[in-house]
Amino acid sequence: MTDVNKNLENLSLKFSEHQQNINDLINSRSKLETQYQENKIVNEEFQQLDESTKIYKLIGPILLPQDYTEASSNVTKRIEFIEGEIKRVETKIENEEKTIENIRNEIIKLRSS
Repeated sequence: MTDVNKNLENLSLKFSEHQQNINDLINSRSKLETQYQENKIVNEEFQQLDESTKIYKLIGPILLPQDYTEASSNVTKRIEFIEGEIKRVETKIENEEKTIENIRNEIIKLRSS
């Protein structure tokens, strides 16, 4: 096997690996987006309640009373965390796309030489 063929094979394997990474990241991004939307809906529900409303949190099979302020704060923090995770995953996707583009260019160079 020539060096060019060996390099092409290695680059193709790297390309496939990075493409799989992008697919995994896109799946993660989708799950985070779902969680984000769910928490936004909960936050909107909290906006319609007043502080005297009884709130319960489901922990396993048990509903436990929870303070309105604490519950609202937890949802807001969760939304902020998910937003940060979405940005982190999007940055990783962009980096993987750049890496794939570089590998693609290397493959094109090897094939044209």
